[in-house]
Amino acid sequence: MSEFEPMKTLSEVLTKLRERGIDSEFRMNEKGEMVLDKESTVYTPKDLLILRSYRFEGDSNPDDNAVLYVAQERGGRRGIILDSYGAESNYPGEDFDNFLREIRSEEDESLNLDAL
Repeated sequence: MSEFEPMKTLSEVLTKLRERGIDSEFRMNEKGEMVLDKESTVYTPKDLLILRSYRFEGDSNPDDNAVLYVAQERGGRRGIILDSYGAESNYPGEDFDNFLREIRSEEDESLNLDAL
């Protein structure tokens, strides 16, 4: 019988990513534009690459479900995209989900949970 390592929490993964210099966040602003932190550069899905995704599920509360994406913009800067999913999404409507679906994904094994 093999033992399973407990799933890392969202805060543990965020801490490990910060230690690797990934501490910025891509967010959709009130205009529906994706920006990095509070900068003025607007990104399209073609400007971004998803390097890794992590899913988190609460033990007893579906409101605790979240997905964290590590993304990289064309210039090489990395940041996270964070969203709760299920009934309580951070972004109402379909714009955010449609935006994410259009971003190309290329898994970076150096960001594997086991490597963190």
